[in-house]
Amino acid sequence: MEFESYSSFWNQQAATPEAALAAVDGSASEDIVRRTGRWTAAQVRAALGLDGSQRVLELGCGVGRIGRELARHCRSWHGVDISAAMVEVASSRLAGLENVTVSALTRTTLEPLADASFERAYTVAVLCHMDKEDLYLYLREIHRVLADGGLAYLETWNLAHPMGWKRWRFEVDNWDRADQTRRKDVGRNQFCSPEEFGLYVSGAGLEPLARFIESPWIQVVAGKNLSEKDRRRERARLTEEKARIAYSPLWGELFGELLEVIYGVRPPGEMLAALAEREPNDETELFRAYLLALWRQGEAQWGEPPSVKAP
Repeated sequence: MEFESYSSFWNQQAATPEAALAAVDGSASEDIVRRTGRWTAAQVRAALGLDGSQRVLELGCGVGRIGRELARHCRSWHGVDISAAMVEVASSRLAGLENVTVSALTRTTLEPLADASFERAYTVAVLCHMDKEDLYLYLREIHRVLADGGLAYLETWNLAHPMGWKRWRFEVDNWDRADQTRRKDVGRNQFCSPEEFGLYVSGAGLEPLARFIESPWIQVVAGKNLSEKDRRRERARLTEEKARIAYSPLWGELFGELLEVIYGVRPPGEMLAALAEREPNDETELFRAYLLALWRQGEAQWGEPPSVKAP
């Protein structure tokens, strides 16, 4: 099916609550969405130095995967998304949290939101699905709605990393096999080099304070009109917090193995066996749970997954 807009594409992806869960992290599992949400929320919390006093914006909130886990660390949390269907699912998942607001966007702008109305903003796994013009326009809008002294955490695919390049090649191969009389998938994955992404961030008026590029993702923490004292403080804090923010080499390695399963290069049982040989830690256990969730979705192709107990 050919889609003409981001909203039509993501509304289709979120046609049912189950489909919406699958669209945001591929697992179609509430348990896995909560696990990955907690993981990413911890990254965002460290990147933005959240202490419960800040008004926080998430661009591209999806089903509230991150916001559900992050809201208790915010004064208020506001999630926006181009998909009204995603917003509906997010509203249901976030019901009962008194400090959250969720709203739908209609175009590449944050027009309903006032200037300087947030101290913090972030976007995860969203800019990577946009044409570069829209990516830049949203960065400009994040700059507009941030108060002076505010911080933004921004993330997209890293084309310059070997695994990022490999992931991009999957997109190339998909297009090579596609019906090229039709337009490219409007929600496809798109990629930046660190230098290119840095140009967009700076051009939007934000000042990069830290960037982490040793993984398939570019992660940037940027500020708006910080004083010199605050700039030095934030840079020192981000250096100390790097281990909590940046994806580790192991994460990138496991992600690469998972990609090979998703794209049919290796069977899931082979990756599961390889995970069993690794020293158990939070990362291997998260990927093991994620792999099993994917396997359950693909039983028709891979057969029934084994019953595996956590170590």
